[in-house]
Amino acid sequence: MTSRVSGTLFALAAFVAWGFLPAYWKQMASYPPFEILCHRVVWSCVFLCLIISWQRRWQEVAKIVRSPLDMARLTASSLLIGGNWLIYIIAVNSGHVVETSLGYYMTPMLNIALGVLLLKERFSRLQTLAVLFALIGVVYSLIGYGDVPKYALSLALLFAFYGYVRKKTIVAPIPGLLVETLILLIPAFAYLVFLQFYGARPFLPSAAVSFWLVGAGIVTSLPLLWFAAAAAKLQLSTIGIFQYLAPSIAFLLGVFLYLEPFDLHSFVTFALIWTGVAVYCLDAVRKNYKVR
Repeated sequence: MTSRVSGTLFALAAFVAWGFLPAYWKQMASYPPFEILCHRVVWSCVFLCLIISWQRRWQEVAKIVRSPLDMARLTASSLLIGGNWLIYIIAVNSGHVVETSLGYYMTPMLNIALGVLLLKERFSRLQTLAVLFALIGVVYSLIGYGDVPKYALSLALLFAFYGYVRKKTIVAPIPGLLVETLILLIPAFAYLVFLQFYGARPFLPSAAVSFWLVGAGIVTSLPLLWFAAAAAKLQLSTIGIFQYLAPSIAFLLGVFLYLEPFDLHSFVTFALIWTGVAVYCLDAVRKNYKVR
């Protein structure tokens, strides 16, 4: 198997897994979202510790911990990704799967905007056009609904800023993710212990719910490992096109499986965002062709 083929398979595995993630959180729809988040942090930390031990990379983790600058940046990124995880769980379990897909369609355009505003990067004409379509889609949503798609914008903004902070933090993905979860571990574990002794909910409730809670660590960390493997084998522009698999699957789940409302205003908003996505992908393909 060539490096390109294996990288493609890893990318497919990662983004398809992320696309079906709403179906996983739906299994715990009756469970409080913040408690799901705390379990997600705890069990992700356990799973990542096993991976780091298997790969014998604790020296990389120790090097990160000894760097005040890396720790400061990873503390910021951990709060951003923790907020993203919490809002995603709340949105999915309150019947807004389609809106979450909109947020992840918008994320690349926000990344472009942050690159220009904060990193002084330069737009290409097609990138400018993609961002404009996304902006028009959000404005139309505001006019059509009389409301801002708050879940979509929150997810997109948090993940875009998370990407910006991680870009400024020169650490390997897996050790960096472990440090982020370790930062979140203390408050998450403390809250679960508090509920065990002073609340009405045990640390692990029934066997059925416990299965899903413990598995949250695997479904959080495993796609990230696949993504890291894909990133090492494929060009960034290629991965940029694959990333639209996840919101596309989530969109189909929301409309056809969970029967969420999708009216004319939703269609126009998505059509504008999808046009921006198509322009973004065209720019990525064009750059990839030039590199070749």
